[in-house]
Amino acid sequence: MRYKITLLALFVCANGLVLKAQNSKSIDAFATLRLWYKQPAKNWDEALPIGNGRLGAMIFGRVEQELIQLNEETLWTGGPVNPNPNPEAPKYLPEVRKLLFEGRSGDASKLMRKMQGPNTNMYQPLGDVILKQVVDGTVTDYTRDLDISTAIASTRFTVNGVRYTREYFSSAPDQVMVMRLRSSKLKALNISLSLFNELEHQVVAAGSNELILKGKARIYSDERRNPKPIIYNDSLRHNGMRYQARIKVIRTDGKVSTDSLLQVSNATEILVLISGATSYNGYNVYPDLNGKDENAAALHDLKAAEKKPYLQMETAHVKDYQNYFNRLSFSINNTGKLLVDVPTDVRLANYKSGKADFGLEQLYFQFGRYLLISCSRPGGIPANLQGIWNPLIRPSWRSNFTTNINLQMNYWPAEVCNLSELTEPLITQIKHLAVNGKSTAQNYYKASGWAVHHNSDIWAQTNPVGEGTGDPKWANWSLGSPWLSQHLYEHYRFTKDKNYLKDTAYPLMKGAALFCLDWLVEKDGYLVTAPSTSPENSYILPNGNKEVVTIASTMDMSIIRDLFTNVIEAAGVLNVDKEFAAMLKTKYARLYPLHIGKKGNLQEWYGDWEDVDPQHRHVSQLFGLHPGREISPLLDSTYANAARKTLETRGDEGTGWSKAWKINFWARLLDGNHSYKMYQELLKNSTLNNLFDTHPPFQIDGNFGATAGVAEMLLQSHLGTVQLLPALPDSWKSGVVKGLVARGGFVIDLYWENHMLTKSTILSKSGGQITLQTKSPIKINGLKTESRQLKTSLGVVYQTIADTRAGVTYTLQNI
Repeated sequence: MRYKITLLALFVCANGLVLKAQNSKSIDAFATLRLWYKQPAKNWDEALPIGNGRLGAMIFGRVEQELIQLNEETLWTGGPVNPNPNPEAPKYLPEVRKLLFEGRSGDASKLMRKMQGPNTNMYQPLGDVILKQVVDGTVTDYTRDLDISTAIASTRFTVNGVRYTREYFSSAPDQVMVMRLRSSKLKALNISLSLFNELEHQVVAAGSNELILKGKARIYSDERRNPKPIIYNDSLRHNGMRYQARIKVIRTDGKVSTDSLLQVSNATEILVLISGATSYNGYNVYPDLNGKDENAAALHDLKAAEKKPYLQMETAHVKDYQNYFNRLSFSINNTGKLLVDVPTDVRLANYKSGKADFGLEQLYFQFGRYLLISCSRPGGIPANLQGIWNPLIRPSWRSNFTTNINLQMNYWPAEVCNLSELTEPLITQIKHLAVNGKSTAQNYYKASGWAVHHNSDIWAQTNPVGEGTGDPKWANWSLGSPWLSQHLYEHYRFTKDKNYLKDTAYPLMKGAALFCLDWLVEKDGYLVTAPSTSPENSYILPNGNKEVVTIASTMDMSIIRDLFTNVIEAAGVLNVDKEFAAMLKTKYARLYPLHIGKKGNLQEWYGDWEDVDPQHRHVSQLFGLHPGREISPLLDSTYANAARKTLETRGDEGTGWSKAWKINFWARLLDGNHSYKMYQELLKNSTLNNLFDTHPPFQIDGNFGATAGVAEMLLQSHLGTVQLLPALPDSWKSGVVKGLVARGGFVIDLYWENHMLTKSTILSKSGGQITLQTKSPIKINGLKTESRQLKTSLGVVYQTIADTRAGVTYTLQNI
């Protein structure tokens, strides 16, 4: 890391003052991995996010009254779930199925409301830091930025010839947020700091240099359209999360004082630490009665960090962050530093008007990786609908875990984009869901295994939500456990960790399969799901009735086929449960199959019915194309063509996350140009100025889904073969991507020119055989291999099989 002596240090030496020279990281104003702006954020959607997985902040970059909005990932309303909130639910299931089999879908839908339970709890803000600075004069040379290569945000401006700099980062090694304020003139900083939260709270001073914000979250949740009285305590002191945030000036040459504000005057540099903690003590522990000591936790982090110099904290932070981020690099068309001198919001506006900006496309891809590193760390809570960033006490959709695609989409880029460890919070959450889901399966359906429905939260809620008034098209969707189990098996497919498969993934996957076996019923010789929905969508019967509940939706059956396939494979890998695997094969053969509708589309419903909204944001019937592996042009052109027709009918519009899903769909259809079109659509029409995805409002899943979609254009391995540049768009004529990961534990670098692969290196982390698929024959240096030509519905491809050894890197080239 290079450092330069600041102007302040030179000024001090010239005047003979005894003051230790300051060092600061050299700033590259033209860095390619930098979001930057010439004006402060007008609102939250323009602020810049930082986070260490647990402690997050949105930096607004305002001069005279800066706003730093804080979050801590465990601050939620409520407490542990009631495992049996609706004891009457099981008695309605037989009647619901009877009504469905009689064709009375509307009556079945009404009855299903009686099977619903409580809604989930909500993710809450930790508070706001207000930084007021006395500014006497006109502000010039203003910039604010976020360097995603170091995860450091900054604000810089000049007033009357004095340069002011503010730097921010959220450190995982030290578990605090660090803020450094500096001026180029001695004693020119005069600031105050205060804390606030919309939740119940009090602010107290601790000595002359520290403020403490402490309070409680509510004991239950509500929503903006149906607010409930705000209650922070229950009679048994069970629920209501306690929280605390501390802000402390740990080093300055100025004068510090405290009353209701933390004030610093006549300073040249101010070093501030912010810590935060809650009483969360586990998904099944009352946060008030049996919660952790949030005061001790916040104090511990602060005391440990305040002993360290700024540069030590910054160096540790950057090293920790870059351990993840630097694993992958991406360059398109030799873009280099083209347009990096243009502010990000201007670049985005120009892009929306049709101007090419490959650097922005690279930046957005890497921004998705930055966000995942910043909001999902081992030992923590999974990324919710907004990652860890939320300013509202009544956030949209409770900022919860929506399990009919959104939670899953958050983790699509993790494995392929070389961030495998960051899936640990999701895997741990699935373990919690399996515990509560076992009660839900038994208490709601008298079924084995474990079930998860549409929504969940930090308390691992698994029951059907809706509270008796929710539309069953979302509230009663019941196949969360098999879909989440896909992530369990994918982690094994990428890592080849048999101990993990044996001890963690397989038992959970088997539990989900047991639920599905009990959930399936027979109709006309097939095994079907009943009731069934295609999440959040509706259809029109020939008589004109609009319905939401069906039998054997294509999504349901595709998810179950995916689960059964994975469980059968896993049992074979582990050489266990041969009889169970054989039984699943038999059941698999009887599952209601895919159907092609009269328009050539893949049928979504039990019948070939029209959609109420043909351009609906969900495209759930294509689960088998992505994230499943049942449909591919390389497997069966009939179903692949039906999937294509479905996407053409759905159109290219939709919410941000819907467009992100379509990037992946078109990549799986090996149509790189249409996949790229959807990437452009998301950037042009569903991206905020801070590069957050918008539903609207902000949902982080679109960021993650888009990053995963770009990876799918460049590398695919879901079918067992490693496809190099399978869906490369024409616009990306040349490029380099280093560090993508294929299933089997292969880390792959790809180089291409004129749309053709020129070179690739492959690090085999686990050893074993690899089957490469390319558009031209290749050779692997040091190995005797031969490329075999295959004819597919999309033309000729070449497959090359090689045996690899663990830890060895192989180089391949076009012949």
